[in-house]
Parts: sequence; C-alpha cells; structure tokens
Amino acid sequence: MTAPTHDATGGEANARTHFGFSTVDLDSKQGLVDDVFHKVAKRYDVMNDLMSGGLHRAWKADMVAALNPSPARTLKVLDVAGGTGDVAFRTLKAGGESTEVTVLDINREMLAVGRERAGDRFGDRIEFVQGNAEALPFPDNSFDAYTIAFGIRNVPRLELALAEAYRVLRRGGRFLCLEFSNVDMPGLDKIYDAYSFHLIPAMGKLVTGDGEPYRYLVESIRKFPNAALFSAMIMDAGFARVKARPMTGGVVALHSGWKL
Repeated sequence: MTAPTHDATGGEANARTHFGFSTVDLDSKQGLVDDVFHKVAKRYDVMNDLMSGGLHRAWKADMVAALNPSPARTLKVLDVAGGTGDVAFRTLKAGGESTEVTVLDINREMLAVGRERAGDRFGDRIEFVQGNAEALPFPDNSFDAYTIAFGIRNVPRLELALAEAYRVLRRGGRFLCLEFSNVDMPGLDKIYDAYSFHLIPAMGKLVTGDGEPYRYLVESIRKFPNAALFSAMIMDAGFARVKARPMTGGVVALHSGWKL
C-alpha cells in the first residue's frame, strides 16, 4: 500500500496509491474501482464460481461458520462490500428469524443485483444501503458483527475502513474479513500466478465482454498487504484477539478480531 504524503495542516497532499499495478491519485482510486464493478456487477457471482472453481462458496461458508449466527441469539450484522447479497443470504439462512443483515456497498449496480436476488425472501431482516466503507452512515455501537468478503482490498484508505468497522461495532462485536492473501505452498505459487494473470482476464473477457476489470482484480490481490501486515493494521484500529487463518494453501485468509 502506498502511503500518502501530508501537508502542514495534517491533510493529504498529492497523495498517491496503487490501482492494480498502476499508481494513481488517492482521491481518484474510488472512481476507478467503481467503474470496475459497474462493468462486472451482473456477472460477478458467475465469475466468482468460474474463477475459484466454486471454492469461494466454501471460503464464505467458513466465514459464516466463524460468525456462528444462530436462532438462539439476536445478531445484527453489517456486511460491507456485499452488494450482491451472497454472504448476507448465507448469514440469514443460518441465523433464522433472530438475525438481521444490513448490506452496504458503494456501487449501486451491485446493490441492484442483491435486491433483485433477495426479492421478498427475508422480509425486513435484510436492508441494502449505498455507502462508503471509509465513512459508514451508521451511529457508533450499532452492530454485533462486521463482515467483508473480497472487498477490503478495493478500499483506497484501509486505515479509515478499519477504524469505521471498529466504531460501528458494539463492545463484544466481531470483525471478520475474508480476503485473498499470499500463497505459501511451494509450487502452487507459480501455478496460481500463471492462472491469475493469463486465464482469469481471458475468462472475464469471454463471460463479461471485458477482461480489463479482471486484470485489475488480479493485480489488486498482489498489492494487498500480506496476512501479518494486515493483522497489524487490524490491531492498530483497536481490535483484540486478532487472528489470520490461511486457507487453500494461502490463496485466501480469514482475518478476525474483537472489539473488547
């Protein structure tokens, strides 16, 4: 992650960051990311199945299992960058009538897909809200849990997103983040790189008509902090009992922490 420079007043001056392997103005990154997801929203979940061979379902199931929603307890969850509803639906099914999920996404097209998929299946137990992870439109201490799957690496200012996650959680609240990580299995890393950089953009072009959004998504994985560094950032935001559990040879990691 590229650190911004600061002016004498403490504000960001000429701040630069990464957009995939490119360097861009920090303030322009969100618009570039939005454009990526405008293009892929309608085929986003289909591409997740194709790109991961269906493994994203098992990874998300693990995150929901760690959250442990249950009919026996009331649970109010904020699912960030979850516009299409994939994680929210799993959480609501597992938790039953005592679980509520607010889905927040900055991208209206992703939210439109989620609303359409949800229909009236979950009644008023699900809400879709357009908003920015860096400035959540909710009061302090509003939620029992905060989940985000494969979204936080697209946030321009990770520190702000983590601070906001901490702010909106109640004491005893759980932070769970599923994100791509660093492959730690010898041999798999080379196979994974070849697959990511050559086949995924080609697959994206075939399915969505445009391979460039998937080139960015692959590059963004390589620019995201490794599990140890990201865990340190989570702790710096105030979370305790922070852990990172690698899955599938380190392709992804499930990060967790508590607001105590």
